[in-house]
Amino acid sequence: MTLAPDRRIQQPGPALAPRVVSVAGRGRLVELAIQPGIFLDEVARAVHAAGSHSATLAISGGAFASLAYVIPALPPDARHAAYYSEVFQPEGESLLRDGQVTFGTRDGQPFLHCHAFWTEADGSLHGGHILPQETRIAETIHARAWLVDGFGFAQHHDPETNFTLFSPVEMPKTGHGTEVCFGLRLRPNQDLCATLETFCAAIGMTRARIHGGVASIIGADYADGRTVENYATEMFVRAGEITEEGAVIEVALVDFTGRLSEGRLRRGANPVLMTVELVLAAYP
Repeated sequence: MTLAPDRRIQQPGPALAPRVVSVAGRGRLVELAIQPGIFLDEVARAVHAAGSHSATLAISGGAFASLAYVIPALPPDARHAAYYSEVFQPEGESLLRDGQVTFGTRDGQPFLHCHAFWTEADGSLHGGHILPQETRIAETIHARAWLVDGFGFAQHHDPETNFTLFSPVEMPKTGHGTEVCFGLRLRPNQDLCATLETFCAAIGMTRARIHGGVASIIGADYADGRTVENYATEMFVRAGEITEEGAVIEVALVDFTGRLSEGRLRRGANPVLMTVELVLAAYP
């Protein structure tokens, strides 16, 4: 596919409004241990036991006994602007390095979206989109979980991209959250850093920290000058904050050739491919 000069990708459906879906609420940061078992089941068990229905989780450590994942791929037809590869299932245990999870619901049942990096049994580093029901945890995974209150993440069909994607939705308050935060979903073809800067300025949030960040962007331009030309990626945010000086966002991603890269994104140069889902939390 040839990219437009402004690195836009034509999606199969009409551009929808609003371009940033946001819901206000509160949240709190907790440490969770994700125990051995089916990945989805154990994340759900840990989040629910902590008193929340939805969360973002920065995961690290531990291992998968059986890992099933996909990476981005070129689309087989015009129904999507990009698609998924075949399912990969490496032999032996895979050691999790790090990743991000959005946990919420799909059709009213617990579901999650996870992008991560890991080391396979042969010592090679890989990354991609982990299939939550086909993957089993072998060794306990550590999670820094941002538990949300007043909203949650739910998956619905998105006519613009023709995928089923997470977006924040209003939910009853339980009083468990303590810090002001916003659940966000960014739609395609808008710059990640600039969009978050504009959002924060519009609501008067002078300093915000990113929690979560499961996403895809159109290739990548890093602040140190490196570029990923292949347009279809799966990405997660390692760390990010927005201040009056601008957004500083560290990411890791895999492109449709399986090539991995990581680093700080260059502001104004990284438009969304399909979606970005995250939480912005205010801090002093």
